[in-house]
Amino acid sequence: MAAITKAQLEKLQKKFITDAAIGEQFGITRQAVHQLRKKFGLGSSLKDNPQRNQKIVKAYESGESGTALAKKYKLSISQTYRIINDNRKPAKKTKKRKK
Repeated sequence: MAAITKAQLEKLQKKFITDAAIGEQFGITRQAVHQLRKKFGLGSSLKDNPQRNQKIVKAYESGESGTALAKKYKLSISQTYRIINDNRKPAKKTKKRKK
């Protein structure tokens, strides 16, 4: 496993955000970075995703396009729409009248 200290890993998380991006810099796998975070007791830098996802949904419902949101949040368009679809409140079902 790579010789990365806890302090280095904290700095790398702020700079590169994802375990995969950190792993690329050191030539190690995303899983190895994940194991190091667990070993050092560091949380994921992605823990703020639920708040980000709600912002994306709110902006989309306000009329901003999915493509614009993908660029703004540096996500793929398909990932942006997946976030929107997974986090939208379901529309209320209307009851059908019986005749």
